[in-house]
Amino acid sequence: MSPLCSLGGWRDGAFAAARVAAGAPAAPRSAPRAGSAGRGAQPHSASPSPPRRVRWGRISGDGLGRVGSGWGLLWESLFHVGAASPPTPHAPASRGEERDGQRGAAGAKEEVTTMLQHHGKPWRSMCKGLVLGTLLTSFMLLLYSYAVPPLQVSLTEIPIPYSCSSSPAQAKGRVVANGTRSPSGGGCRPKLDIMFMKTHKTASSTILNILFRFGEKHRLKFAFPNGRNDFYYPSYFERSQVQHYRPGMCFNIICNHMRFHYQEVRKLLPADTTFVTVLRDPAYLFESSFHYFGRVIPLTWKLPGEDKLAEFLRDPWHYYDPNGFNAHYLQNLLFFDLGYDNNMNADSPLVEQHIQEIDQRFHLVMLLEYFDESLVLLKDLLCWQLEDILYFKLNARKGSTISRLTPELYEKATSWNLIDAKLYRYFNATFWRKVEAYGRERMAKDVAELQQENEKMKSICIDGGHAVDASAIQESSMQPWQPLGEKSILGYNLKKKINKKHQKLCRKMLTPEIQYLTDLGVNLWITKLWSWVRDFLKW
Repeated sequence: MSPLCSLGGWRDGAFAAARVAAGAPAAPRSAPRAGSAGRGAQPHSASPSPPRRVRWGRISGDGLGRVGSGWGLLWESLFHVGAASPPTPHAPASRGEERDGQRGAAGAKEEVTTMLQHHGKPWRSMCKGLVLGTLLTSFMLLLYSYAVPPLQVSLTEIPIPYSCSSSPAQAKGRVVANGTRSPSGGGCRPKLDIMFMKTHKTASSTILNILFRFGEKHRLKFAFPNGRNDFYYPSYFERSQVQHYRPGMCFNIICNHMRFHYQEVRKLLPADTTFVTVLRDPAYLFESSFHYFGRVIPLTWKLPGEDKLAEFLRDPWHYYDPNGFNAHYLQNLLFFDLGYDNNMNADSPLVEQHIQEIDQRFHLVMLLEYFDESLVLLKDLLCWQLEDILYFKLNARKGSTISRLTPELYEKATSWNLIDAKLYRYFNATFWRKVEAYGRERMAKDVAELQQENEKMKSICIDGGHAVDASAIQESSMQPWQPLGEKSILGYNLKKKINKKHQKLCRKMLTPEIQYLTDLGVNLWITKLWSWVRDFLKW
């Protein structure tokens, strides 16, 4: 029996003691008990009487005294604290009193033993129920926090300054970073107010690491979610979801997962904010999303066969339900993340209208397939330095978990995600127009320089120079978040000996998203509770 559960019996005993102390009449008895000192006490029998069932509500005064004399014994037996504390010294007792005391202790021991035998099991059961109830309640609260959108809060409208990058510390950062030159030879100042719309399965965690490092370096103010690592996705973004938010507050960077809500974001960030996002070929994004989120999409559980993706694409509408839980991960996920209806007719004129809105709102739409070129364009747009965009690929899957799409499956996946395909084709064209404006030769030179510096950092920072399976990662602080039910995401081991110049940078570049958010002071109690539940259930 646990110590906590044992306290219940003491509570009942205390009630009985209080009853006697208050003058309640003692329960009738047929004969005085052994060891009593009152008149008419019967001679003590040579053989002890058999154990009797004790009812806490019917303990007589002297019987209660014997139970009281056994408190030290019971405390020792339940809590294993060693020998009972010595009793408080009293005046010397006569031999008769000593014999009565010994008999009382024996009787107390007998009654305590009986009490434990008859009252232990109910308390053990009650405590087990309490523990299980606590676990179940925590789990249900966790599910509720993930599944139910937060309450909509009406906030006071207070104008945001044109820029939130005017503090002395940030100004100092701008001077340090003001080494980048435009093609015309004029100087430029790095932009510090940034909105990065983090889409799913597009290497966005790698971009997030770049933004975290830049913001930390220049002491910028992030708009972080409260309690978890996303803004209550898949609900639409609301300013009230921002940790410590108050109307009129100034933020430099917002970059965690959300379902984009342009009007709400605009009310949070200054007017000079640069809007950036990243897209991926919809067929490959669908494959990645299907496998990464499959275990939390009930629609996929009933798919027969080993190749569930091929079975789904054979006849998607046979399995797909637009209203199914987490169904948005299975069709036009990019369009959904950007705040639009992913189930609308792909031929609707609204699709083209929404694509035009995205083009007007975002200063740069990057492409995963041309990641290095995208970072060079980002560096140029924000007027950053090369060191600001160095990166290691984070949250990459190991090759054995990646389905090789046949040409037939690729076409089916593209057709199934037709709205995303239209979105991707549009911004693929705008991307290469930006590359042309930047200059093809200049782009090739800058990409080569970026790749060379990345390889140099690999040799300095990464043990073995490459990513490893989750089971081979030595530090828990380097362990990436894994999809439910598997360990398919690779991570890194930091080299043991790194020169002081690069120690901090190496660790920052390799730190996974959840750990980096914690380092930046984000409250992640929901995410951590979910992680604890997964570990407890071995999910």
